[in-house]
Amino acid sequence: MFEKLSILGAGLLGASVMQAAKKRGVAKKCVAWSRSAGTRELCANADFCDAVFDTPEAAVAGADCVVACVPVDKIVPLLADCATTISPTALVTDVGSTKAAICSDAKKLLPAGVGFVGSHPMAGSELNGFAHGNAELLQNRLCFVANDAEPRLIDLAQKFWQGLGMRTRLVDPAEHDAIVAHVSHLPHAVAAALSAALAQKPAEWRDCGAGGLRDTTRVSAGNPHVWQAILEENRAEIIPALSEFLAKFSELKSALERGDSEALLALLSAASNWRLPLSQN
Repeated sequence: MFEKLSILGAGLLGASVMQAAKKRGVAKKCVAWSRSAGTRELCANADFCDAVFDTPEAAVAGADCVVACVPVDKIVPLLADCATTISPTALVTDVGSTKAAICSDAKKLLPAGVGFVGSHPMAGSELNGFAHGNAELLQNRLCFVANDAEPRLIDLAQKFWQGLGMRTRLVDPAEHDAIVAHVSHLPHAVAAALSAALAQKPAEWRDCGAGGLRDTTRVSAGNPHVWQAILEENRAEIIPALSEFLAKFSELKSALERGDSEALLALLSAASNWRLPLSQN
């Protein structure tokens, strides 16, 4: 699909995109930039990365596809830094977990002709960094693609992510932020609060937990700086989601306080019925 794919930010997702692009023939040449000298050295020694650059401006030069794989609060400033170097015919996209502000601001700063299509591959891990990237991370996962660009560019972005093995869903950027506030950001906030509460207990208690503890708290091990940026960027949608969760959590607490077995069972049954289909996928 592309002669030269430029990855800006070679962390978990950036490395995974490069590996999938090479494995599946989506790009003939994959190049990268990373703010970290250590990561640039890893890129230079990786067989799926054809070149690594010290500056984002150099990395995007001549690329016909540019993917910003940096934290959400860094995406627009990064694109601004290299806007004049990006080819006027290039597809520019990102992997940010929020979309409304990024899509709006990116379109304002990029030169005429440069097409930006916001994307959000729902593929991640509590493990961070280049070393944990792999081509299979993206396989059969959902990727949101913003529907507020030219149809030709939207189609190209969808084909790019599908070429990497992902399923795509077109979505309005504002609707995207509402959806992920509930199905991604809220679960992380709940897991983080739970882990923070347990961190106040004796350290040896952690070793007494089993699969339930690991499953429930897994995502809270993610990069704190990355998640701070996500939660702050999408606070307008996350705060109502947190309020809805707290109301339901209060129902559970109240049922226990009242000794209301019927109300407790109803809540647990509703939760089980909602969750079971996820175990069958």
